[in-house]
Amino acid sequence: MIATLDRWLAQTVLRALLLLGARERALQQAARQIARNPGNRHALATRAHLLVAQGQPRQALADLERLVPLAPEQASAWFNLGYVQELLGDTPAAAQAFLQAVAIDPDMDRAWYGLALCRIREGRWDDAVVALKRNTELQPMSPHGWYQLARVHVDRKQPDEA
Repeated sequence: MIATLDRWLAQTVLRALLLLGARERALQQAARQIARNPGNRHALATRAHLLVAQGQPRQALADLERLVPLAPEQASAWFNLGYVQELLGDTPAAAQAFLQAVAIDPDMDRAWYGLALCRIREGRWDDAVVALKRNTELQPMSPHGWYQLARVHVDRKQPDEA
């Protein structure tokens, strides 16, 4: 009972620090939680988010690589891993993480978009089109997927498709 209350209180403090915009203190709080419990999924995800926001994606990658095996069923963990891998230029690994995210949650539009960007970088145009079409089905009001879809068609010398 005490351990459960302690975990709840620590998470509440972390959320409050984030709400108050005290990012550095939130980062310290997440680190304390991880030191006490290396398998704390919430603290790992939070610290990774804060590290990316501070321009430290390599450090965030370490947390996300620890998080994914702890939460293999969580599409957002896979998406975040793919996002950071893509940010660091590891396109093949990012594509695999995005594929895992959409396998878990086929309606995760941002994972489809990330996968499409990876496929574009790899020159896999047909796969990029498939991913972009799914992204635009899920998020028809966002211009990003439509722009990339048109760009792929222009790059492939298909102006009518664009």
